[in-house]
Amino acid sequence: MTIFPMDERIVVITGGNSGVGLETAVGLASAGARIVLGCRNTDRAEAAVTDIRTRSGNEAVESRPLDLADLASVRAFADSLADLDRIDVLVNNAGLILDHRIETAQGFEATFGINHLGHFQLTRLVDAQLRAAPAARIVCVASLAHAAAVGGMTWADLDRRHRFSAWRVYGESKLANILHAQALARRLEGTGMVAHSLHPGSVRTNFGAEGDTQGANARFIRMGDPFAISAEAGARTSIHVASSPEAGASTGLYWAKCRPARTAPWAMRAGASDHLWTTSERMLAAVDALAPR
Repeated sequence: MTIFPMDERIVVITGGNSGVGLETAVGLASAGARIVLGCRNTDRAEAAVTDIRTRSGNEAVESRPLDLADLASVRAFADSLADLDRIDVLVNNAGLILDHRIETAQGFEATFGINHLGHFQLTRLVDAQLRAAPAARIVCVASLAHAAAVGGMTWADLDRRHRFSAWRVYGESKLANILHAQALARRLEGTGMVAHSLHPGSVRTNFGAEGDTQGANARFIRMGDPFAISAEAGARTSIHVASSPEAGASTGLYWAKCRPARTAPWAMRAGASDHLWTTSERMLAAVDALAPR
């Protein structure tokens, strides 16, 4: 894989303490970038920082607390980035799959709330710092699993109060990542900023572990391990989209294996990305309206 220089670039990565996020951080730090991780588990984050510094030879790596399941934490994380005069690359990487419906701190279904809404809010909150960079990039780590959202988003029940299927809900959250990148790309036209989504590949990580999935779903995920690629290989597309001239010269694309790829048809439906944008704004506005003054 070609390593493109990232000297003096500031990169913020969510969920960079393991798996694809960790390897993305190693790759970009090795290219010279300053890395800021946003992680929920502080102990693992500290271990990841040490690992990234050692493997990349770059000391400009740090972590700050971020829990995407709590929008107050998202805001606190964004506030903690105020010392950065700009953000050159935002990698919305963190994600999970859950066996059953649980809620975020603000009462949203957690898979959608963490994989999409938390990142949607974070991207909005650091908008000024992204615009302060000469050519910022927003990288949304989606998945081929968006194909499981057959027919598109279930607009009438995004909160899954009537029916919950782990793979369907996960697929829709990954579809939301793609639609988010598309909507960003249109809204950022003419600014010099670009936004992309990507599929890292079927990666052998701790995805679905630690009680997030059990029974048949957990067995299904582990059955794929012998055929899955390493986290290092899975990070190659994220690194490419974050750093390559090719990705900087385009916007709104979906990438796989370090090149533009095709999405499922429901990721290309007219109006879907704009509808997701306005729906997400409305959901967040409802939370803001209930926040204590």
